[in-house]
Amino acid sequence: MKQTLFFENARLLSDKFSIIPLMYGSLGLEYITNENLNSDDIDILIPEVFVNDRWDEFKKELIKEGYSLFDEREHTFLRNGVHYSYASIEELESFAKIRVSDIEQFSKNGVSFRCLTLEQYLKVYSTSVKDGYRINVRQKKDSDKIAFISKIIKNKTTHFVDFVP
Repeated sequence: MKQTLFFENARLLSDKFSIIPLMYGSLGLEYITNENLNSDDIDILIPEVFVNDRWDEFKKELIKEGYSLFDEREHTFLRNGVHYSYASIEELESFAKIRVSDIEQFSKNGVSFRCLTLEQYLKVYSTSVKDGYRINVRQKKDSDKIAFISKIIKNKTTHFVDFVP
């Protein structure tokens, strides 16, 4: 269900702003592993310009489309009981040493989007467990995800190269 909501949002972002979003967080990890990780929100990485310089324009368009601003500091909106949080895709480079140019792009039902590989997710969660907020709030979940990803990589039961969106 949340994947469908992501793709609806991705189509909106593409149509209104020519954005190719990154399906991030637990939802993205669910998508590439085809495992239910009980993602509780939709995390989307977009070009930094939209969360900074063009934020007011971006916010206005989402509100026009039925999203309500939930937490402006966190760039989070609410629609039909689901939280959508936006952050800068460029921050992946300084945060987890992942270059935007190294993130694969896909298309599903005419909607372009990006997904991280398992190895890239391992970098993200390995860095996340060292982050102050996440240490106090999300450490167990992040550690569980690291173990989950490591097990898949080790067993080679699922490979991103075998993944077909």
